[in-house]
This record gives sequence, C-alpha cells and structure tokens, in this order.
Amino acid sequence: MKILKTTLVFAFFMLCTANAFGQSNLFTQRPVLTDEEEVSATVTKEIDEVFQSSDFTKKKNKKYADVKGTMVVDIGVVQNGKVSSFFKVDSDIKNIDFINFMSDYILQHKFQFKLQKQQRYKIRYTVTF
Repeated sequence: MKILKTTLVFAFFMLCTANAFGQSNLFTQRPVLTDEEEVSATVTKEIDEVFQSSDFTKKKNKKYADVKGTMVVDIGVVQNGKVSSFFKVDSDIKNIDFINFMSDYILQHKFQFKLQKQQRYKIRYTVTF
C-alpha cells in the first residue's frame, strides 16, 4: 500500500511538472508568420518601437543628437526572426557614422516572430529623425 501511495504521488508530481513546463513553452513560443503583408506590418511595428525606445533614443542622442532627416532602408529577415541585412536605399542623412550606428543597432535586433523554414523577407522601411 505504501509503494502504491508513493507511486501515485510521484506520478501526480510528474504530470503536474510536465503540464507546467508544457504550458510555459506555449506562452514563450513566437508565432510563425506566413503572409508577406503580415510580416511587413509586424516588422514596421517592431522597428518603430525600437526607434522610440528609451535605449535607442539615449544612445542616438549621446553621439548623434544633431542628426536629422529621413532614411529609406531595406531590412532582411530570416527564419528565426533575426535581421539578416540592413541596406540604406536612400537618405538625406549624410553622416556615415550614424548610418553605421543604425545598421549595427538594427542587425542586433531579433523579432518577436519566426518565419517558415527557408523563408526570407526584405521589407522597405522609412524612418524620420
């Protein structure tokens, strides 16, 4: 009888633990986006948030407070949500150091979504400072 109780308690513990881990993984998984328009809208939204974040604003204002203008860039996104490329298409900002700062900052970003296997997207994004 004691062995049965111990076995039941152990089994119950294992079920609860497995269920808790399973649920936590559900909530932390990033969605997989498949529609190009949805990917573009999500990238635009997240990059807008990045450029409005206090971290970015503080770093930009520390070295490039006087930089003003508009940049058009292409941002490449790969399967795991990482930024694969940052390419300046057009800009009235001529400060090369600032453009490199922007590139490095965005290349470190990881989006809150994934793409299907072997999927890549290039999104054109316009930002004004």
